[in-house]
Amino acid sequence: QVQLVESGGGLVQTGGSLRLSCAASGRTFSSAAMGWFRRAPGKDQEFVAFITTSSSITYYADSVKGRFTISRDNAKNTGYLQMNNLRPEDTAVYYCAATNRSTALVYSRNYDYWGRGTQVTVSS
Repeated sequence: QVQLVESGGGLVQTGGSLRLSCAASGRTFSSAAMGWFRRAPGKDQEFVAFITTSSSITYYADSVKGRFTISRDNAKNTGYLQMNNLRPEDTAVYYCAATNRSTALVYSRNYDYWGRGTQVTVSS
């Protein structure tokens, strides 16, 4: 079973940056699409971004477009989410997910593997 572990969360002031990492223990990460989701206090889970493997397609939620960048290093079995110009509304637990599916990647139900999350807190 693929294991995903997020890291890089923390406390940052408005306008600051963080880079989240998602380390995968399996050897199938390179053939899987990767997504990031988040859950803010009192809110439902929200799609953030995804990146495919063979098609090299990235897609972002409108709320983070232009500020966040998703990337991956298949040789390291690691995905990344670079978050710039952070806002208090970005405060959430961020989850990394992976799937062998290549379509409908904005939906959490289409992901097979999940990390346990990393907390990102953006102060005013």
